[in-house]
Amino acid sequence: MRIEAVFFDVGETLVDETHEYGTWADWLGVPRHTFSAVFGAVLARGGDYREVFQHFRPGFDLTEERERRARAGQPETFGEENLYPDARPCLAELKAMGLRVGVAGNQTARAERILRSLDLPVDVIGTSDGWGVEKPDRRFFERVVAEAGCPPQAVLYVGDRIDNDIRPALEVGLRTALVRRGPWAHILDPAGVAERCLFRIDALSELPGLVRKHNSEYEAGARR
Repeated sequence: MRIEAVFFDVGETLVDETHEYGTWADWLGVPRHTFSAVFGAVLARGGDYREVFQHFRPGFDLTEERERRARAGQPETFGEENLYPDARPCLAELKAMGLRVGVAGNQTARAERILRSLDLPVDVIGTSDGWGVEKPDRRFFERVVAEAGCPPQAVLYVGDRIDNDIRPALEVGLRTALVRRGPWAHILDPAGVAERCLFRIDALSELPGLVRKHNSEYEAGARR
């Protein structure tokens, strides 16, 4: 089926989270390289990234600490400078192709406000806080389909995580594109899942051309 809509994950897909996790290391009072090493070890054994905080501070409550950081004038944040250089051009080109373009990820209400303030060339911005459901719950991807306004097979979801992005999107019937950057993309690779992606890319700059080629081939086949 022709791709009619493309939706993107946020962290390590559109936004480089290096700065964000660095500030968490600073907040915990541990060297950034130590935090990164433990982060990678947790992911490699299949753990949730939130376990990293427990390693350094047992009983750590991420929601509470986010509020503490905000009160201390050190809120968790990101900006234009943290977007991957290929993010905005990719979004703009897909939108110029006449596709419905969206951003949908596991993000806080604060992160959603930041995303909206960036004036990205998209039609939809959705977050787990705003939608009341988070990945990998299939209801998150059903909401993506509803926002796309077309059949699941016509929606392409782009993400860096096999576990949170690719596998659950496939289960709901979406097409998928795995962008290989960020720790999850390099550490997690369950057998047989990545192979089911429509596209596997190293940069978002590759995506518009691939989508254009896919749609052209579909249209050519439909005319025969």
